[in-house]
Amino acid sequence: MELPSLLSITPIYVAVLGLVFIVFTVRVGIYRVKTKINIGTGDDPEMIRRTRGQANFIETVPMALFLLIMMEILGASDTWLHVLGMVLVVARISHYIGLTELGPIVFRASGMLGTMGTILVSSVWILIDVI
Repeated sequence: MELPSLLSITPIYVAVLGLVFIVFTVRVGIYRVKTKINIGTGDDPEMIRRTRGQANFIETVPMALFLLIMMEILGASDTWLHVLGMVLVVARISHYIGLTELGPIVFRASGMLGTMGTILVSSVWILIDVI
């Protein structure tokens, strides 16, 4: 007998962001091999940008995903979860593109705005739901 899954939407975004993280990590690794910088950043501006892009992802994504998971457990609609999940994915890629200078710097700010917006909206949604 198959048990119904408690979570059906947020695992999609957990998986997608996991794949995005792999790309960011591989970019650091490839650059390490190319530059022979085995530990740290070697004061190399490109290495600093790549490692900060990866690190900022790790600093913000877990909280955002935790909040989305909590929303789903509390019964948030599929629409809420998909909108916030998509905003988070686009925001994290955008931020990385701007921070690592793969694109215009405005992507960095808009990406952080989208990430913080996701965290803010999901936090407020949870508070309203439980109070």
